[in-house]
Amino acid sequence: MTLPYATLPGDLDHLIADEHVVANRLFEHLEAGRGDRRMLVDQVSYGRALHAHAEEEVLYPALAEIGAAADAEEGRDEHQAIKRLLVLLDNADPGSRKFERALNKLIGGIRHHIEKEEREFLPALRRAVGAEEMGRLGERYLAAKRSVPARSHPTVPPTGRRRRLMHVAAGFMDKVRDRVSGRSNVLSTDASWLLDTQAQRILDTWSRLVLAPYELLTHEQARQQPSLADAAMEILQQDRRPTDPEEVGSAADVTVPGPGGDLIVRVYKPLGQTSDPVPVVMWVHGGGWILFTNDDYDASCRALVNRTGAIVVSPEYRKAPEHVFPAAHEDVLATYRWLRTNATGLGGDPSRIAIGGEGVGANMAAATCGQLKQAGEPLPVAQVLVCPLTTTAQYGASMRDAADARPLNRPLLSWMMMHAFRGVTDSLKDPRVDLLPLSAQGLAGLPPTLIVTTDRDVLQSQGDEWCARLEAAGVRATSVRYGGVMHDFFGLAAVLDKAAHAQEEVALHLRQAFGEAPAAHPDGAPMRGRKVIG
Repeated sequence: MTLPYATLPGDLDHLIADEHVVANRLFEHLEAGRGDRRMLVDQVSYGRALHAHAEEEVLYPALAEIGAAADAEEGRDEHQAIKRLLVLLDNADPGSRKFERALNKLIGGIRHHIEKEEREFLPALRRAVGAEEMGRLGERYLAAKRSVPARSHPTVPPTGRRRRLMHVAAGFMDKVRDRVSGRSNVLSTDASWLLDTQAQRILDTWSRLVLAPYELLTHEQARQQPSLADAAMEILQQDRRPTDPEEVGSAADVTVPGPGGDLIVRVYKPLGQTSDPVPVVMWVHGGGWILFTNDDYDASCRALVNRTGAIVVSPEYRKAPEHVFPAAHEDVLATYRWLRTNATGLGGDPSRIAIGGEGVGANMAAATCGQLKQAGEPLPVAQVLVCPLTTTAQYGASMRDAADARPLNRPLLSWMMMHAFRGVTDSLKDPRVDLLPLSAQGLAGLPPTLIVTTDRDVLQSQGDEWCARLEAAGVRATSVRYGGVMHDFFGLAAVLDKAAHAQEEVALHLRQAFGEAPAAHPDGAPMRGRKVIG
C-alpha cells in the first residue's frame, strides 16, 4: 500500500514508506524464486535492523508524545517478533525447512506491520504534529539509522541507557562479523538476478568498494565513496586489461562566468581536428545534484567525442546541499549560453550545438531547452536524455518495480531530493525540474530527442512518459530501453557491451542532427519510435 496523502522527500513518513516499498519488492523476488536467496535475505535483515532501531528511537517516542503509547508498544512488540525471525534466518541455510518457515512468517509479519504503520500510525502522527515536524523527525530518523548495529538484537532492551550501551557493543561485533562473513559486501548490490552478467559484475564489484548504501550516509561521506566508474576500473585491473582513458585530441578545463561565480567547464576535442569548425555537444553529468564530478563521467564524454567527431563540453555545476535548487540549473543554462557565444573560439560550429546528459544531468539538459524556447533563443539541434529524471513525483510502475535497484534505488532518490531542495521544497513543482506537467504548447518545437532508459531504474517510467508527451506535442522523440542494466550505465562501455551499444545509438542520433549521417526520416529529422534492447 502507499500513504494516502502527500509527503516531502525528507519527511519521516516518506522515508519509512520508501523502506516499506523496498522490503516488499525484496519479498516479491523471494516469493517468485528469483535472485540470490541468501543475499536477498541479508539485504532484508540489514534494512529491517536499521528500520527497527530508528523507529524505536524516533517514531515510537513521537507516538507516545501524542497520546498513542499503546500504538508505540504494539509496534515495539511486532519488532521483537521480527527480530527473532531475522536471527533465525541469519543462522539457517536457504532452502532448509527452518529457513523457509521463518521466511514465510517474516514476510507475513512485516507486511502486517507495514499496513498498520501506513494506515494508522503515520497518518495519526502527521495529523498531530504537522508537516514541518515530520521533516524534523525525518532528519532524526536518518541520523538514528547511521548509529545502528547491522543485525537484529531482540535481547537488547527497547528503551533506556542499557539499550544504548548494548547497541554500541553489538554494533562493533556486527561490523567484525559482517566483514569476516562477507555480508557487508552484498548490501549495495542488486540481488534480484534481473541484470545481465556484465552489469551484475559491475554492481557486485561496486558493492564491495563502498562503505555502505549511499542513502545511509551524510552527503560528505557519500561524496567520498567510489562510483560505478571506479568499479569499472577495478574490473579492468582484475582482467589485466588496459585502464587508460579513451584517447581524444585534448581534454582541458576552462573557467567561464556563472551566476554564482566562476564555473569550471571541461572541453574535449577530437583527434585530428582540422581548422574547419566541428559540431559541439554540451553533456551534463549526473549525481542527483549532490554527488560526482566530471571525472566520474569522463568516459561518457570521451566516447561521445570519438563517436561523433564533435567537441564535447561538460559543465561542473554547483552542488547541493551547499547550493540548493535552482543553482545547478542556472549554471547549466549559463554554460550553454556561454557556449553558443564562444563555440567558434573553441573550433566549434555555433549552428550545430546539441545538448544531453545523464540522470539529473538529463533533467537539466531538458530544462535548458525549455528555458531557451521560452526566452525565444536559438535551440540546440538535438537533445539526448539518458536515464532522465523528468518529474519530482514518485511516478510510474518502475518506482515500485525497481525500488530495490542499484545504484539508484527509491530511498536514495528521496535522499537526493531532500538535500537538493532543502529549504525550498515548493520548488519541487518548479517547471525547470518537474517537467511532466508541462503543456503540449510548452513542449512544441523542442529539438529532436533521443531518450535512453533501462529496466532496472526507478526513473524508467518517467523517461517513457516524457517521450510520449514530447511525441504528443509534435516533437520527434525516440526511446530506446536497455534490458538487464542499471541506472548510470552509459559510461561503462569498457566493461558493459550494452553501454557501448547505447553510445553508438546516441552518436547516430547526434550525427544525424549534425547532418553527418543519413537521416532516418524523409524530412531530415530522426525518426520516431521505441526500441527495447536485451
